[in-house]
Amino acid sequence: MTAPTPPAGASPAEETRPPAVPYGTPDAPRVAVRGEACLEVDPEIARIGVTVTARGRDRRSALGDLTRRNATALGLVKSYGDAVAHVETGAFSVTPELTEHGRGERVRTYHGVVHITAELTDFTALGELTSRLADLDLTRVDGPRWGLRPDSPAHREARQQAVREAVQRAREYAEALGTTLAALVELADLGAESPPPYPQAAGARMRSAAHAGAAEDAVAAPLDLEPRRQHVRAQVDARFTMVPPRL
Repeated sequence: MTAPTPPAGASPAEETRPPAVPYGTPDAPRVAVRGEACLEVDPEIARIGVTVTARGRDRRSALGDLTRRNATALGLVKSYGDAVAHVETGAFSVTPELTEHGRGERVRTYHGVVHITAELTDFTALGELTSRLADLDLTRVDGPRWGLRPDSPAHREARQQAVREAVQRAREYAEALGTTLAALVELADLGAESPPPYPQAAGARMRSAAHAGAAEDAVAAPLDLEPRRQHVRAQVDARFTMVPPRL
């Protein structure tokens, strides 16, 4: 049996180097494990969606009414100060509604819609704000959607716990063979090389409330909203070399 011919231009050291073995060798056996962690923590933020609508016989009156209602809703949200971490205006539209019968197309009325999103960190103010917004005329409130900040310490804690779980699992395999771990070869997030195309947000739940025609001097009672606990998950793949066991 003849030895394989080394590639042209290879150095003497490369010619004598044994080929790489991806799954370890008898002198350096490898063990591959997966570490997982799942934490249950309190939410840090709550998002609500506010949809303000208006109607008018002509475009200008519908737009003017929508502008007034939108200003009222935004002013109410901003009046809660630091309790509101973020507020933004989303889609806006004014659409004509045509008559259903008749030879020609005629505009019956105009509908105006504007969407507002608010993010709160004070859950005590959340119930009161939600009730007051839902008490406005032609206003719909969706939410809350509970969540965590992107830089929440819970994410770091879950990742570290997953790594510790991987090390512990690898040690248990090594102990079953009567040996110990020698070195860490690789550590990677699950799916780091091929991340999922549609990441899922955990712990989201939606409620909705709507009201129209409420008296301006009436004060709505605050809603009792119970925050939903969030599940933070982390997974890592780890590979270690072991001291050769005596089998």
